[in-house]
Amino acid sequence: MNREEALQILQQSEEIISAHDVSASIGTMAAAIRAEISDDFPLVLSVMGGAAVFTGMLLPHLDFPLEFDYIHLTRYRNTTQGGNEMQWRVAPAESVKDRVVLVLDDILDEGETMAAIRDRILAMGAKRFLSAVLCEKTLPQEKPLHPDFCGFAVPNRYVFGCGMDAKGYWRNLPGIRALTSLV
Repeated sequence: MNREEALQILQQSEEIISAHDVSASIGTMAAAIRAEISDDFPLVLSVMGGAAVFTGMLLPHLDFPLEFDYIHLTRYRNTTQGGNEMQWRVAPAESVKDRVVLVLDDILDEGETMAAIRDRILAMGAKRFLSAVLCEKTLPQEKPLHPDFCGFAVPNRYVFGCGMDAKGYWRNLPGIRALTSLV
């Protein structure tokens, strides 16, 4: 990994969602979340590392009492395609029991990771599971779940920015970009 490789990735991409549109969508999503669960004192869990930027943008808009923590389940390991093996780096805490749990993630691709998170949280006794993602990838195949709250539907391309990475780079971009070719 080096600076030149990162710049090459950026050059081989195009912006598909502006920073302004991301910000506006997060405000709209926050209002929908507020309407749905603001009276429940929810536990909000952020999926590290991709959801860090999205979480940081969304949380200030959730102006109601909540508890916050994080989990880490990964499939990608800095590649552009998910692997079959899921690895729990930080599992949900027992505090999910009898709670309304909102899980935040950057993107829902095939839905396998979020489904595994949902299944584990519900098995641990959560009263209700909800998910919010910045992006959901439009795919032809059926998914095991769809997010309850979603900022954008994105094409079936490799997207990055706003916490999503391309080979470990560019999570820090304020807008969302798509690779024009795999690098």
